[in-house]
Amino acid sequence: MNASVATRELAFEPVDNARLANFVGPMDENLRHIEQRLNVQVNRRGGHIEVSGTTAAASAAERVLRRLFELSSKESITPDRVHLAVQEAGMEEATTTPVLVPPRPSDEVLIHTQRGGIRGRGQNQKQYLHNIHTNDLTFGIGPAGTGKTYLAVACAVEALQTDRVRRIVLVRPAVEAGERLGFLPGDIGQKVDPYLRPMYDALYDMMGFDRVARAIERQVIEIAPLAFMRGRSLNDSFIILDEAQNTSVEQMKMFLTRMGFGSKAVVTGDITQTDLPKQQVSGLKHVMNVLPGVEGVAFTNFTSRDVVRHPLVQRIVQAYEQKQAAAAPDRPGGNGA
Repeated sequence: MNASVATRELAFEPVDNARLANFVGPMDENLRHIEQRLNVQVNRRGGHIEVSGTTAAASAAERVLRRLFELSSKESITPDRVHLAVQEAGMEEATTTPVLVPPRPSDEVLIHTQRGGIRGRGQNQKQYLHNIHTNDLTFGIGPAGTGKTYLAVACAVEALQTDRVRRIVLVRPAVEAGERLGFLPGDIGQKVDPYLRPMYDALYDMMGFDRVARAIERQVIEIAPLAFMRGRSLNDSFIILDEAQNTSVEQMKMFLTRMGFGSKAVVTGDITQTDLPKQQVSGLKHVMNVLPGVEGVAFTNFTSRDVVRHPLVQRIVQAYEQKQAAAAPDRPGGNGA
């Protein structure tokens, strides 16, 4: 390997033992995590840290370390927080050649909710939020754990609270994930509730349980099975279609033509986890070849690098991606970039 090696000497002062312990973690655990993720070598002596690696990796590690030290004065630096800081640095996993993602745009979108501010982590999440704010129809496509649904709900809540829309409409195809759940009792809301848990969880996180319950009771937040959308025209609404990989081509077209004046729609899904019958084409996969280039429509493609759950989730997604690529190396795929 002929890649040039860069060394960075970092001094973190003033040295406060409690803050330093929080910064580096037990037995320098946080530093070891950075080493593994960014493929660098990190040596510490007191508040002085030396980082060695490729130029791009050493620069990313320096940014991560400075960011974590800044945060160490006001919050606990856990392995999860280190993981997110590495994501924000925009580097590939240590098993690949480090690639630096373009710097954060100056017009980064910050979502304001009653429970606090929410911002994108990593370039794709930031681009996703930018796309939602600047387009009437946005597609977020990628694996589980990349924040597609959560960020879409955050944008919907902000739009509702700032009176840019009059209601939020949550839509999902009622397709069982490889299981037969049988007859579900109750009204239509109770029947669809189990399929909408991820969006409910995000709403509760941002608005609180009581506010969400009141909003649903007043139909300010509406739960709509995809099959019940036909014939409707939704004005002044923020519409989220989740798990869109389980729509047929006809259903996707039907949904997209429900948008009325003053409305915004976000469609999320993962084309690698389709629960449709075999041989049936996913409406999400089909639309990736139909709408790119249409004015007012934006696509954001997430990858395993954007996973913001437990680091193991990221490795699981990567393992599946590699297995699928090896099994069908010549299989054509849609381009939704």
